[in-house]
Amino acid sequence: MPTPGPQYIPLLPGSPRRLSPRAVVRGGQGPKHGQQCLQAPGPPASLQGSVPQGSGQASGGGSAPNSSVINNYLEASEPVSSEARVSRMHFYDSQRKVDYVLAYHYRKRGAHPGHSSPGHNLAIVSNGETGKDPQAGAPGDIELGPLDALEEERKEQREEFEHNLMEAGLELEKDLESKSQGSVFVRIHAPWQVLAREAEFLKIKVPTKKEMYEIKSQGSIAKTFSKILHKLSAPLKPRVPEHSNSRMKNLSYPFSREKMYLYNIQDKDTFFDNATRSRIVHEILKRTTCSRANNTMGINSLIANNIYEAAYPLHDGEYDSPGDDMNDRKLLYQEWARYGVFYKFQPIDLIRKYFGEKIGLYFAWLGLYTSFLIPSSVIGIIVFLYGCATIEEDIPSKEMCDQQNAFTMCPLCDTSCDYWNLSSACGTARASHLFDNPATVFFSIFMALWATMFLENWKRLQMRLGYFWDLTGIEEEEERAQEHSRPEYETKVREKMLKESNKSVVQKLGTSGTETEDEDDEDKLTWKDRFPGYLMNFASILFMIALTFSIVFGVIVYRITTAAALSLNKATRSNVRVTVTATAVIINLVVILILDEIYGAVAKWLTKIEVPKTEQTFEERLILKAFLLKFVNAYSPIFYVAFFKGRFVGRPGSYVYVFDGYRMEECAPGGCLMELCIQLSIIMLGKQLIQNNIFEIGVPKLKKLFRKLKDETEPEEADSAHSKHPEQWDLDYSLEPYTGLTPEYMEMIIQFGFVTLFVASFPLAPVFALLNNVIEVRLDAKKFVTELRRPDAVRTKDIGIWFDILSGIGKFSVIINAFVIAVTSDFIPRLVYQYSYSHNGTLHGFVNHTLSFFNVSQLKEGTQPENSQFEQEVQFCRFKDYREPPWAPNPYEFSKQYWAVLSARLAFVIIFQNLVMFLSVLVDWMIPDIPTDISEQIKREKSLFVDFFLKEEHEKLKLAEEPARRSQSSGHRSKRGPAASPAPSGRSQLGSSASSGSQHTSV
Repeated sequence: MPTPGPQYIPLLPGSPRRLSPRAVVRGGQGPKHGQQCLQAPGPPASLQGSVPQGSGQASGGGSAPNSSVINNYLEASEPVSSEARVSRMHFYDSQRKVDYVLAYHYRKRGAHPGHSSPGHNLAIVSNGETGKDPQAGAPGDIELGPLDALEEERKEQREEFEHNLMEAGLELEKDLESKSQGSVFVRIHAPWQVLAREAEFLKIKVPTKKEMYEIKSQGSIAKTFSKILHKLSAPLKPRVPEHSNSRMKNLSYPFSREKMYLYNIQDKDTFFDNATRSRIVHEILKRTTCSRANNTMGINSLIANNIYEAAYPLHDGEYDSPGDDMNDRKLLYQEWARYGVFYKFQPIDLIRKYFGEKIGLYFAWLGLYTSFLIPSSVIGIIVFLYGCATIEEDIPSKEMCDQQNAFTMCPLCDTSCDYWNLSSACGTARASHLFDNPATVFFSIFMALWATMFLENWKRLQMRLGYFWDLTGIEEEEERAQEHSRPEYETKVREKMLKESNKSVVQKLGTSGTETEDEDDEDKLTWKDRFPGYLMNFASILFMIALTFSIVFGVIVYRITTAAALSLNKATRSNVRVTVTATAVIINLVVILILDEIYGAVAKWLTKIEVPKTEQTFEERLILKAFLLKFVNAYSPIFYVAFFKGRFVGRPGSYVYVFDGYRMEECAPGGCLMELCIQLSIIMLGKQLIQNNIFEIGVPKLKKLFRKLKDETEPEEADSAHSKHPEQWDLDYSLEPYTGLTPEYMEMIIQFGFVTLFVASFPLAPVFALLNNVIEVRLDAKKFVTELRRPDAVRTKDIGIWFDILSGIGKFSVIINAFVIAVTSDFIPRLVYQYSYSHNGTLHGFVNHTLSFFNVSQLKEGTQPENSQFEQEVQFCRFKDYREPPWAPNPYEFSKQYWAVLSARLAFVIIFQNLVMFLSVLVDWMIPDIPTDISEQIKREKSLFVDFFLKEEHEKLKLAEEPARRSQSSGHRSKRGPAASPAPSGRSQLGSSASSGSQHTSV
């Protein structure tokens, strides 16, 4: 094949002015007669269809005819061999790194699935039209259909957007559209000039020439303890470079092209890491406009309008590639994202380097939360073991199990239920003691303080990470992120203007690229525009909360009716309570899992209706709605058992009925705390096992399998050589898109509620949460490293609204646990009896004290037990309540003991709440938000900056003055000779030196 010469790019009449040169005509063919052409540099013979480095660097603002062509097209019949490629992370010249990828699906004119013509030689002309080769003598054009017209419009929008990217200085490359339809990847490379310009604009902090310095520990004791801890934890540390210098830090300074001498720039290609390069490109993509797409701002709007399918940075290679070639992704997989390294610490610095600060903070928070669960799990196990050890010493359960007492209890249902002995509930009473004992109160206070200490330690860790990661002073960057409007917001504003404005405004939208500040103020949504969305949100949220409550009520009705039905059968009568409780909890779990998925989708839809302006506002409102709905969904059955079940039963002879015949259900003889424990444990474990683990593992694999089957069934022309050696952008495109951290945070926040809100009823909750989180860390890690496209590196200084939610749950848990201990458990009634009514200061006689008498002759007609098995006729039966006996002046009224216990319960709630709140504030005050060593280092770093700047400025001045001194000394030696004007020569050399010293600053 002859060496290609200069290649011509045909320009069709009427082509848009902003279209980039696109065509590469095979074999150096000249243009057709009478057709205007642009000459572009041709590829060398060694690289088919590629551009050598430097030949295609866009000038950054020229028009299409004068700018070098970067978006190259490779002939489908003669591709560059994948095996010959040095790296699949670069352009086809193997020199320019791919910093970002845009993907879209194309369909040629008149092409339909299954009707391709791979035998024709195709040429791409500048307006994106595809036809037969110009030299082949094609008979005519194919008639445009509706889909063809839409595809043509999208092509023109893509071409304009890509040309605007080239005008911004980016370099593009993509393959020839050689099939009837398929996916095309636009590879983007940011040259040094663009990286330097944007790094200065974004104020990205980079390391200076100053060597790394050590963060000093305060005091010799702390330093010694740190060394001992470092040696003990050495086997638990991952083998990554970033983790070995946890006490070392670079002196970083915002990048400036005028102060290039401050930075240690050894290689411009590696000075900015891959995450920073992709973040810079993403910033350019977000602010680049496209006038053909109604002046759409940014790549997100183009993706929302289906002009592009996806935009993502590349992973650093394959994570499971054979050989010793190591990249950050492979290192993360080996030392972090495998279940075999579950015992190791997380390489947080490497995670932040690869995924960005936002994801790094999430895994740092998850790691701290998991480590804090260890002491709470130990204390929970001790509390549980204390209950097991003292079960034989519990006097109330002994009295309940003593058959000699023979407490004859009133029937649990009408007609079919018989009287029963309290000793038959011995097992339930003994099991209740495992969770309802004095240690439970201590554990509740401990967990409230634990939540406060966890949040305080997280604030300290957040400050420490922010210092090491140079996150101080990024408020401007966060404000700049607020400038980018969401595509849906832009569309809504455009629709509003089309409705309310005249034709001149519509024309202005289609032609002008910029708008004045006054027009920006006018062209926005007001509260009147959003009022229908707010109203819909309010009504929908109320409806879904009511739906949740109605489902809980439906389960209550199921329990009541099932218990009544099982009581009619003698075979099932003995296991009524166990059967009803177990099946009702399983129904609750299934309903919670289903509604969780529904509520997540509904919350997203409701947030879209509000049309928030920015992505941050959208995320915060979505989080609040989703958390509110999922909180109500997960905890409403538990709240019912804890605070409402057994409270509105009535008494014998005057029961409360639902549906004219079904009595409200009562608590078990040992109290409702045991049933609350069962409810909480099954729902918590079920959510963790099914929703958090099985769904997270199974659903992505099913999606991947479905996508693979779909790709196999699509009638596209396959490239066998390419399928054997796919490029990195192809591999990443097949991965799942990254959708944010909201689901990850949400499941952990709900779990945090299970651990703190009702811990008085289930001390083992932290243990199960710890076991789940050990798996969850590696599960999330594996998902991010192996199954998701690489997310954009987002800088943020904290975890945002999630911290406020955690703080709110921590404060709410104090109130909930106070009421659980006071109302649900028997802790307060036992204290009142022991210190007010007991004859010897013990709990002997407590069971008899809590049971009231009822005269069975006063039962309503038709509710008496049929075929009673009791040998002697029962005159009085007992029921659990504080009421006057039948022989009292006011029978069945609440007794003095009832009011005494009620007063004690309210007093306990007030004392417990204020005591724990006071201790929490004390812990908050004692633990400073900023670690002492970090605050000292921040002050020390300022003096280091001053010394470093003075030193570098002094060296710069010496380098600038040295040529001047040399020229003056040479002038003194040749006074009598024909002087060559030493002063101008000195100025020239000085100027040359100055320009040489600042040669890196020009862009």
